[in-house]
Amino acid sequence: MVAMRTSSVSRQTKETNISVELNLDGNGSSKIATGIGFFDHMLASFAKHGLFDLTVKASGDLQVDDHHLVEDMGIVLGEAFGKALGDKSKIERFGHALIPMDEALSVIAVDVSGRGYSIFKAEFKCEKIGGYSTRMTRHFIDSFARASGINLNVKLEGEDDHHMVESMFKALGVALWMATRKNEKRGVPSTKGTL
Repeated sequence: MVAMRTSSVSRQTKETNISVELNLDGNGSSKIATGIGFFDHMLASFAKHGLFDLTVKASGDLQVDDHHLVEDMGIVLGEAFGKALGDKSKIERFGHALIPMDEALSVIAVDVSGRGYSIFKAEFKCEKIGGYSTRMTRHFIDSFARASGINLNVKLEGEDDHHMVESMFKALGVALWMATRKNEKRGVPSTKGTL
């Protein structure tokens, strides 16, 4: 019998209330509600291209700004990935993606190493895309990397901030799909014998 790689994680603070359900071996279906339309679209793109089933119910102090909600969403989604991966045995471990969207290009490399770390290189031209602050893209990636124990290296280029961010979320899904795929020959993919 094959173990299901699923998880449910919730986080409630005075600033946000977030619950996430994740299936790493899904078909890319999603039901996302964060209160930030553009962010919902990005998380749905991430799930679609990563073939992850993802349900998100999130609310937060959006009357202040989107900082707390986007940051905490990175934390909760990262925790959900870490929990669903379990001991990380029999995964590919490494993944990468180069995803264009019109003039934009996102390059992402991931290592599901148990050591959360992020490098993020991008220059945005606008402060906001709808109700989503472009500066929160870096913060989301860092929060996700730390909470999941995944090493992420992200480089974005382009002229249109919408295209840059959207290609990044798609690339993140593809790279994580590649890294989390099962490979029975791998065992624990580390010379240490553990991740």
